[in-house]
Amino acid sequence: MSTLFDIFHSIQSSLFPWLEKELDPLTEKERQFVRVVSLIDLEKNMTQYHWYGRGRKRKDRVSIAKAFIAKSVYHFETTDILIEYLRGCKNLRRLCGWEYIRNVPSKSTFSRAFAEFADGNLAQIIHEAMVKKHLGDKLAGHVSRDSTAIKAREKPVKNEKARKDTPKRKRGRPRKGEKVQPKPPKKLDLQPKRSLEQNVDDLPIQCNVGTKKNSKGYKESWTGYKLHLDCIDGDIPVSAILTSASLHDSQAAIPLAQMSSERITSLYDLMDAAYDAPQIHAFSESLGHKPIIDNNPRRGEKIHMDPATFKRFGQRSSVERVNGYLKDSYGGRTVRVRGHAKVMTHLMFGIIAITANQLFRLLA
Repeated sequence: MSTLFDIFHSIQSSLFPWLEKELDPLTEKERQFVRVVSLIDLEKNMTQYHWYGRGRKRKDRVSIAKAFIAKSVYHFETTDILIEYLRGCKNLRRLCGWEYIRNVPSKSTFSRAFAEFADGNLAQIIHEAMVKKHLGDKLAGHVSRDSTAIKAREKPVKNEKARKDTPKRKRGRPRKGEKVQPKPPKKLDLQPKRSLEQNVDDLPIQCNVGTKKNSKGYKESWTGYKLHLDCIDGDIPVSAILTSASLHDSQAAIPLAQMSSERITSLYDLMDAAYDAPQIHAFSESLGHKPIIDNNPRRGEKIHMDPATFKRFGQRSSVERVNGYLKDSYGGRTVRVRGHAKVMTHLMFGIIAITANQLFRLLA
């Protein structure tokens, strides 16, 4: 298995000089795109999309997947802009795998291919394989966990309250002999006993309205989703889950921890006050990690960290930077697709690009 340094050295010393002989001099964005594509095993992860001789031959899905990665790297807002750029830029077109302008697929073909990638979770599979290959045998110091709002262009789903056959009991103490229905168990109590797949399937994924307080203490609302991320030192995202916007951050903490523990080995879990729950503390410790979670005073007095712990807690800013990278430079604010699967695929292409860039930046 080639190490990250071997891949980086091969790209710098062999691939770039060869490409510049075959093409025009590469721009910095083109070099960045080549690095990203070189770090992921597209052919290996796309066997299910190959054409096997039945029916009309389809456009090459590997080339289209490369084009969607280019869309994230170049921060194109729409597929129309991507197609127009591919037709006008010989270098990028040939890097994706199309020799002539007439070979670039139509917008409808791009749309069908994207729907196939979303249904097959292609971007998530590629990212997981990249993390396991290049980080699975290494020790990560800190896992920083946080979420960010993802605005979508679709109507929110209304929350329909389930009808109960039994009438609501009056407030106050129950009458003598009255049967009291036990409260259903909390999700945080159930999650540690379930598998990652069960926990992820239990999370709401429909588009709805979310509300949170900004840095100035004012409430902000948005329609769409919420992206939950785990990042390690070096601003490298290792796990991602997309849920409804209204889901509280703490509900995705244990599934994220399960997902990250299957991919990497780490020491500390860093989270803000939204994750301050005894179940999350206990689950982090059960994984052999040291949880460092900002205290949520609720009705009590806030407990401050000691200076050494507070300094280590400062590493949590890595996940905030990744959220910023995604929104400012890799399409996090330009979601034009609809539906959970497609929105997640759009975001994951950007996360793939961020992961590859940050891995190579460690060697710079």
